[in-house]
Amino acid sequence: MTDIKNRYFRTWAIIMAINMVSLTTVGQKTTYRYVPVIDGNWWTITTNPDLGKYTSPKQEPVDFGVWQAADGTWQLWSCIRGTRVGGNTRLFFGWEGKNITDTNWSPKGITMMADTTVGETKGGLQAPYVFSERNRYYMFYGDWNHICLATSTDGKNFKRALNTKGTPALFSGNMANTRDPMVIKIDHTYYCYYSAHLLKDDPAIAIKSAVYCRQSADMQTWSEPVIVSDGGSPAKQTSWYGGASECPFVVKIDHQYVLFRNQNYGKNALNTQYSSPNPLDFGIDNDRYQVGQLAVAAPEIIKVNNQYYIIALKPDLNGMQAAKLRFVKEAAK
Repeated sequence: MTDIKNRYFRTWAIIMAINMVSLTTVGQKTTYRYVPVIDGNWWTITTNPDLGKYTSPKQEPVDFGVWQAADGTWQLWSCIRGTRVGGNTRLFFGWEGKNITDTNWSPKGITMMADTTVGETKGGLQAPYVFSERNRYYMFYGDWNHICLATSTDGKNFKRALNTKGTPALFSGNMANTRDPMVIKIDHTYYCYYSAHLLKDDPAIAIKSAVYCRQSADMQTWSEPVIVSDGGSPAKQTSWYGGASECPFVVKIDHQYVLFRNQNYGKNALNTQYSSPNPLDFGIDNDRYQVGQLAVAAPEIIKVNNQYYIIALKPDLNGMQAAKLRFVKEAAK
């Protein structure tokens, strides 16, 4: 146990040093920040799906991805947990909508299940995130232990992008249950934000979960991880030791980067937001860049024309809901 503690402490020290260096090379000081505000009523876009033989009374749609396919339709794939698929009980299910503002999108069935023959954990699929570039779609997702990659030409049918070892894994760590990826491109560099937590709770280790970021020029070779957000007051507001830094989502507005960082799901849903000029620093065990909190869980932010939308889990964990969102510009404190 002493060796494990020492490893975490050494890792923490190294990452803190990397973060301090990044402050001098990335981002600019600004006199303003952006605060996200839900602008209107919610509407339901998905409900709890019929999974056929995998249906379970305990199943819950949780982390998801939303994107526009090549034919213009909107796709939503959700991790459904608590199913009868075995293993860690998770699989992906999809819905389709003609417009982002439509209610009750059409269910499209089970879209992906873990493939143990390529190294994925049985029932371990988590949190898909999709973006398109040069007529190709890239899906980042978790397999319980790694961040993985699949690609598509139409935004509907995805194929795992296998590496030289025959797996779709890109990277894992530093902590356990590497998951919840999302990717933005800044200049010519891809930034992959994701979550992880300690394998077991340990009172001797202060930071039990974190939002990490890795960078890449080609989505194949990735830098070492940097902690970009952890701890602070939200760490005291989560319902379990590994839940304070889940589902990271970053939106770039002007020279600011707004991070959505999740603490709780369900009826006590809680998500904390930060606005920073540095995409690699949203506050390390402090609230320096915190701008607000919303009673939502696992949100994704979509911009259609000039309108932002927020899509999040319903309070009863039986589907997804959407609302308009705006970002209020205010003086930095």
